[in-house]
Amino acid sequence: MGSLTLALAETGARVRAIEFDRALLPALREVTTGIDNVDVVAADATRIDWANELDDEPWILCANLPYNVAVPVVMAVLEEASTVERLVILVQREVGERLVAGPGDEHYGPVSVRVAYRATGELTRRVSPSVFWPRPEVASVLVRLERLPSPPVDVEPARLWRVVDAGFAERRKTMRSAVVRLGEEPGRADDLLREQGIDPRARAERLSLAEFARIAGALP
Repeated sequence: MGSLTLALAETGARVRAIEFDRALLPALREVTTGIDNVDVVAADATRIDWANELDDEPWILCANLPYNVAVPVVMAVLEEASTVERLVILVQREVGERLVAGPGDEHYGPVSVRVAYRATGELTRRVSPSVFWPRPEVASVLVRLERLPSPPVDVEPARLWRVVDAGFAERRKTMRSAVVRLGEEPGRADDLLREQGIDPRARAERLSLAEFARIAGALP
């Protein structure tokens, strides 16, 4: 209904408000009429061409993201919208914890590794369901992601994600099993992991981005 858009506009920021809900668009356009620093865009944020939508100036993504599309939107922005330097997003608690989780955390997974490849992240605030209308059944968190100037590991992305996906494909399996599934002989898999300082019995949820990168770099 424009509450976030108006609050951002009042700071003097140039605001590009992307809204997909056709029932809300008329209200958003009405409340922003005459506000020169707001541009309302009727578009689906899960399908938008970020490179064409944003110019070369630095941008901040500030959004209350629908829970079912939060991860795809965040990943698309991190991967495709290089001019977005910061993301400040309200998401379901479990989603937020997954975005910023580290090795060994309950919600650590492939999404966590992909975020760490491009940004640093933190949970800045927990938000009670009582502040929403209608009241949701889940708790929410505010997440802040800061884009890194470059990835912290030097490895071909396709090779890295192949290892990450294999590692998390079967969570109860060891990294030895993952490396075997990637084509290495069992004995060689053990040697390869040990050469990279990684216990072959370790599971993917215990490995850092740097450790996944070392495995990817060592594989043929």
